[in-house]
Amino acid sequence: MSTPQSKMHLAAFVTAGPGRPGGWRHPGSEPGWLSASYYQHIGRVLEQGKFDLMFLPDILSVPDRLGGSMDSQLRYGALGSLRLDPTPVLSAVAAATTHLGLAATISTSYFDPFPVARSLSTLDHLSDGRAAWNVVTSFQDSEARNFGEDRHIDRDQRYARADEFLEVACKLWDSWEDDALVFDAETPLFADPDRVHSIDHKGDWFNVRGPLNTPRSPQGYPVIIQAGASPKGRDFAARWSDVIFCSHASLESAKDFYQDIKARAVAHGRRAEDVKILPMATPIIGPTTEAARETEARLFELVPPLAGLSTLAYHLDIDLSELPLDEPLPDVDVPGVQGHYQEVVEMTRREGLTLRELGKKYGGRTEGSFVGTAAEVTDGMAQWFTEGACDGFTIGSVHTPGAFEDFVRQVVPELQRRGLFRTEYEGTTLRDHLALDRPETGQWHDRRHGSADGDNG
Repeated sequence: MSTPQSKMHLAAFVTAGPGRPGGWRHPGSEPGWLSASYYQHIGRVLEQGKFDLMFLPDILSVPDRLGGSMDSQLRYGALGSLRLDPTPVLSAVAAATTHLGLAATISTSYFDPFPVARSLSTLDHLSDGRAAWNVVTSFQDSEARNFGEDRHIDRDQRYARADEFLEVACKLWDSWEDDALVFDAETPLFADPDRVHSIDHKGDWFNVRGPLNTPRSPQGYPVIIQAGASPKGRDFAARWSDVIFCSHASLESAKDFYQDIKARAVAHGRRAEDVKILPMATPIIGPTTEAARETEARLFELVPPLAGLSTLAYHLDIDLSELPLDEPLPDVDVPGVQGHYQEVVEMTRREGLTLRELGKKYGGRTEGSFVGTAAEVTDGMAQWFTEGACDGFTIGSVHTPGAFEDFVRQVVPELQRRGLFRTEYEGTTLRDHLALDRPETGQWHDRRHGSADGDNG
């Protein structure tokens, strides 16, 4: 559990596209999604607020899980209607910032370890040690069809592939020893061949000789981020992740998740504090409680129910168009994101929602229920943090960039005044910000094999 002396960590969830179905329609939203300057501005705002990192989600298709059509996604500017490749976006942000961590979402299901390891190592070098990788396994057939397959691999296989993918990537990052690059013009000795090693990996999914053709980067390995809610996903996250991104419908479920993940990390031979859990929070801030509630209501009205259902259908990987709209969501077998399913089940039962109402609620949801004045939002965040539900938050925006500007201008000073958040950066790399050790060469072996098998569910 966090102590009053602890400082919370803050990530920002920045979609390289419209993001929320109703948020892009808000007057405070600026549609600069195709401009580097748009993301550079957000990065500078977050760095002014001393955020740990900027996190860009990604998917690899325009979802078509509502009646087999992309119509609701494109028409309403929903989840995957527009997404830019995170890595070049973050490279642009790196040029405009000096401390902010930079997290790219990259799938282990549709890419290969060598180009991913090289890309992240390059970003870590060019940003002086600020790169992070949000590891996703992907789960949609619509994504598979963009990579020459009719169907996506099942959950067990995709986690097995991801496990080996992480092992290969870490071996590649270790293939150059820290002092391999010499730059001795007199000898001459550019790089010491005895300190650069092939990895000669032969596995079930990948055969990779190596070495990487970029030296070991400032952080050794980029910070690893993962979201896992199923038993297998939780175990994978507790084994590999430095940061865990999650979403909860209540403080109680957040506490349960926090304790479970920390225990799993310890079972794998790690320290509990080596895994930072940052649940999603989407604050709505107003000069008064009533003003914030009015903003929440206006945003809610901007969400077409089909836009929210389209996003929910994507997350659950089921066709919700086959279910009655004016009845509650029934118990269903969900091949998609287990965490989102648990969230909507809890929401449906608590509020007695029909599927139509759930679509609107899901599309306009504000994770964490942090709605009110800056002091009230801070009260809620402080409660989650001090009661052991999180190590900080991943802050989402109901409209961009205005919501981030409001948070930095109003909530961050309140957090700082209460001693809950840093007033200055105390290092240069993302691992410094997160109080994480730099991995030694070969540390991947401890994560890959651990001291216990864990619960693979």
